[in-house]
Amino acid sequence: MKTRTMTIRLDSNLDDLLTMVSRRLGRSRSDVAQDAIRRQLHVWELKCLRQRMTSLAEAREYLTDENVFDKAS
Repeated sequence: MKTRTMTIRLDSNLDDLLTMVSRRLGRSRSDVAQDAIRRQLHVWELKCLRQRMTSLAEAREYLTDENVFDKAS
């Protein structure tokens, strides 16, 4: 996989935490940071998808679990 370099600024507490976690895991700071960024981006994607799906469900009057079960039965 082709990689790119990104420079970010960390406050001293976050920098210390990154160092501590990477040492405990036996992984590089870069690997730990990449994993944390990847996970957070997936969380944000899921929140956006959930918000979009909620709007679509409400438009079709799927407001509760009972509404879903009623439509399915």
